[in-house]
Amino acid sequence: MSALQFPCTIFKTKRWMDDHGADDMHCGDLSETQLKTQFNLFDVSNRANPYTLTKITPFNQPQSAFYDSREEGQKITRQQCANILFDEFRHLSQTFAVYSPYKHLIGEMITHMQNSKGSDFFSLQLNAALREQILNDCSVENSTRMLLKGALDKYIDWENSIYPAKESVRLTKAVLGGKLPKFDRFQDNFNGMGITVHDTWATHITIKSLQIDGNRYRAVVHYKVQDHFGLDDGDISKFKFNSFRFFRIWFLLQRYDQFGFNPFMTNIETTIEIIGGVSER
Repeated sequence: MSALQFPCTIFKTKRWMDDHGADDMHCGDLSETQLKTQFNLFDVSNRANPYTLTKITPFNQPQSAFYDSREEGQKITRQQCANILFDEFRHLSQTFAVYSPYKHLIGEMITHMQNSKGSDFFSLQLNAALREQILNDCSVENSTRMLLKGALDKYIDWENSIYPAKESVRLTKAVLGGKLPKFDRFQDNFNGMGITVHDTWATHITIKSLQIDGNRYRAVVHYKVQDHFGLDDGDISKFKFNSFRFFRIWFLLQRYDQFGFNPFMTNIETTIEIIGGVSER
């Protein structure tokens, strides 16, 4: 009986890593007319009008009790307007990041979008958040970690101290039977992780090593996760997105042909251990 060789990638999502052609990676591709007629983006910012490049005050804001239709507002440059919108973007993000060690991440990612021209984003704290999510998920039905442990417990060949190559599909099926690590829990609506990552685009899971000693084993498992910090047409067309000024500003900064700030890939990874034994079969 042949042994499975490690490292061994046991799972890859159908969606690719580094898919720069994805819908939510488009930028600078929509005109003012399209933004207004297709996505109803008339009222975007409380601070500046991106279409007329003017500052908004109580006197030229139609929703204000002090509105005066003769007041045009102070003219600003396109760069000044972008800076104002990004400052408002960061300010509004605080609604989604009330507490936790990760609440500052959304501000960092917005600034990355503003300054980094689409380069990939990495963060040790994002890696830590992924690790915490995987280790804290103890659901036998959903946790990929727990389901992998069940497959290892069951299919390790204890007599020969190997994991049989012919049973590798059991590891893939274990992952398919669970829920990939995401940040869509209730607490993620307020701890900053739901707005920075929430769902994910692509995931790879690799067993880097498997050590079997007597009746115990230790598996080292690596999770590589990628998300896109960008919005597509479907996102902004949903009421729950379009009703928030936060997302209207985000979509305009990314997709308006007068701005076109690049979305980017968010790369997250962590390595965990799975430990078990013959008595846990």
